[in-house]
Amino acid sequence: MTDAPLSYIHRFEPGTEPGLRPLLLLHGTGGDENDLVPLGHMIAPGAAILSPRGKVLENGMARFFRRFAEGVLDEDDVRRRAGELVEFIAEARNRYGIAAPIALGYSNGANIAAAILLLHPDALAGAILLRTMAPLAAPPPVDLNGKPVFIALGARDPMISGEGAARLLSLLQRNGADVEKHVLPSGHELSQADFALARTWMQSHGGV
Repeated sequence: MTDAPLSYIHRFEPGTEPGLRPLLLLHGTGGDENDLVPLGHMIAPGAAILSPRGKVLENGMARFFRRFAEGVLDEDDVRRRAGELVEFIAEARNRYGIAAPIALGYSNGANIAAAILLLHPDALAGAILLRTMAPLAAPPPVDLNGKPVFIALGARDPMISGEGAARLLSLLQRNGADVEKHVLPSGHELSQADFALARTWMQSHGGV
């Protein structure tokens, strides 16, 4: 008898270093469950990897939630899809026997990870948010006391407004998260500096 499929199409790789938190990989628009796996291996060698594919399609491209236009998010859908992902995380933890993961999200994936932190903080042990903004205008107060969060932004990013990124930073810090933020001399694309800084952060915060 085979196990029933989980609620998201996904890729799972068992860890080889039991002392490391698993990584929850959340791709950007148009990505899939394979996109960030090489990045996950680079940032946290030996960590278990759980990588779902977003369920929302925008012009045929997978996303984790809907938007009305670039930078204009459908907040009702953000809330609903964040809840769905939290259910998937619980399913996967039960199926694969893993600890609460650290999210590693890029762009759309980083924004849904931020939404999970702000709405369901117990689902994640922390987060690496690459090219991110506030996914919700006025979320309710939440206890993020000491929750480690890494944020990397691009100084020339045409898709992420400085205001949106600053609002997320304020929300996280106001609720007690331990945030490390970097602004890199790049655009929306990722760079070697993102990888190096995130790997260093994981070495300090990725233990179970």
